[in-house]
Order: sequence, then structure tokens, then C-alpha cells
Amino acid sequence: MVTFDEKQILENGAYIYSKRAEIEAIADAVCEKGFDNILFTSSGGSLAMMQPFDYMISVMSSLNVQSQISAELLTVGNQQLTNRTIVFMASKSGDTKETVAAANYVKERGATIISVLGVEDSPLGRLSDYSVVYKNGRPQEYVLYLLIGKLLKNTGFFEDYTQFADELKHLPAGLVSVGKASDEKARAYAMKYKDDPYQIWIGSGNLWGPTYSFAMCVLEESQWLRTKSVTSPEFFHGTIELVEKGVCVALNMTEGQTRKLDERVRDFVGQYTDDFTVFDTADYELPGISGKFRWMLSPVVINAVLSRVSKNFEDIRNHSLEIRRYYRKVEY
Repeated sequence: MVTFDEKQILENGAYIYSKRAEIEAIADAVCEKGFDNILFTSSGGSLAMMQPFDYMISVMSSLNVQSQISAELLTVGNQQLTNRTIVFMASKSGDTKETVAAANYVKERGATIISVLGVEDSPLGRLSDYSVVYKNGRPQEYVLYLLIGKLLKNTGFFEDYTQFADELKHLPAGLVSVGKASDEKARAYAMKYKDDPYQIWIGSGNLWGPTYSFAMCVLEESQWLRTKSVTSPEFFHGTIELVEKGVCVALNMTEGQTRKLDERVRDFVGQYTDDFTVFDTADYELPGISGKFRWMLSPVVINAVLSRVSKNFEDIRNHSLEIRRYYRKVEY
């Protein structure tokens, strides 16, 4: 397997899990203070990373939650943003221009900022009321499973949170297992479509964020491959007409509430193109994780699979995932 360090993955996961008490204390503090609504805002892949948690809150509770990309927040504002709003933000670098500007914007309105960061002592970290630094830890979502899960427990919407959080200690080993189990299929995909002129990637529910992020931040930004991402229900209202033999289509299937929408796509697309790949989170074991929690973990499972696709693309195409032509290279 190329670019796969099992020991580092396990150590990174253990580092994040060691911060469980610190993370849960943040949830306790904001719940004790009280809040009226929740806003997720950041830029690009960081906002996409948080999309499953917007979804998680929406399907598990009656809490008022929304997401808004930071550049749009700065342009049009948000009438629901008050000093009773919890704002979740994320940035690997901690200095993403639009995200930092948005943090200043919400700070001026008295909102409480909780950030998930890759580095210490960053501009976003200094603007935040609370922050968790994952450093090299992966996945970043690990932080939010604990943070959002505890918030939902405190507000009466996640009775089984303690069991869920206890079982999360098995997640890093589970994701190592997923990476190993998916690598052969991921490499075959990368080999077959390394020079494909156009790929369609489809997902739904709590896998829409990971699907969109993989298409945009990996295939487009990092590999310069032309890609279309579309939700499973939206697919039938436009993109369906582009499916024919020779068109590459990939479907990420969740174990969550929208799985039947993914199944509808699977059953249709398989009839009309031979270039069809299904990445189904249900195909992978997660030892130590109860079945009732698997749907919530579909995003990190699919990311473990897609990480193998991206690393194999990088290797086969001899195109580093770190190369950029424009992003942080020129003014725009």
C-alpha cells in the first residue's frame, strides 16, 4: 500500500481521543450558558467536513441548525446570527482568509465560536471562545463526534451518547482496517480512471459533504481532474442525461437514512454504463462499534476509502496532492 502508515494513524487517533474530557467540557459549558441556534461556517473542504454534523443534528434533534460558507456569510449576512448562536468553525491552517474574516464578523455579534484546528496559536484560534487542536490527528471529524454528540446528549437528544463515545476508542483501528480492505478496489479505480476526461461522483445524506469535498478538493484541486458532484436525489433531475457507456460514475453509499436514495441511483446507473463503481460503507467492518451507531460513522468510513483512492491517484499519476497552480499562489 502506498502512503499508508498504520502506526501513525493509530497514534493520531489516540491523541484526539485523549482529549475527550476536554472536548466534552466545551459542550457542557455552552449548554450551561444556553443557546438558541447553531451555525456551521468555514470555507471549502473544512465546511464540507462539518456537513455530516449539520445533518446529524437535523435528523436527531429539533435544534435550529444551518450551514453557510464564510464568504457568503460576509457578503449577505445572517439574520439568525445573535449572541445566542453557537458557531462551529474549522481550518487546518487556522488562517484561511474568508474563515478568519467570518470569525471576526460573528465575534462582533457576540456569538460563541468553537473551532476545530490543525495548528496551535492561529488567527482563528485566537478569535475563538473554545478550540480543539487536532495537530496531525485524523480524522478531524473525531473531534466533532465527541463535541456534537455530547451537545445532543445534554439537550436530551442522544441518550446513548456515553456508549457511543466509549466505543469511539475503537475507531482508529477500525479505520486502519477499512483502509487495508479498500485499497485493492481503490487502486483499481485509480488505475482505470487516471486519465479519464470526466467523472461523476454521487452521494447523499451524511455522505454529501465527503462526496462533494472529494470531488472538489481532491480530484479537482489536487489532481486537476474534471469532476461533477451531485446528490443522489438531485441526480435524477439533470445529471441523469449524461450517463451512457464510457462515462465514469462513482456512488458513495451511506448506511444512514438516505440509503434508499443511493440504492435508486445504483439500480439505475448500473443499467446504462459499464464504468460504474460503488463504494458502500456497509462493506467494511468496524470492530468494537455497535450496529446502531454505524450510520453516524459512514462519513469517516467513506473518507478512509476515498483516502486510498486519492493516494493511489497520486502514485499512479505521479501528481502530488500538494501541487497547486492558483490556491494560495496568486491573488484572487
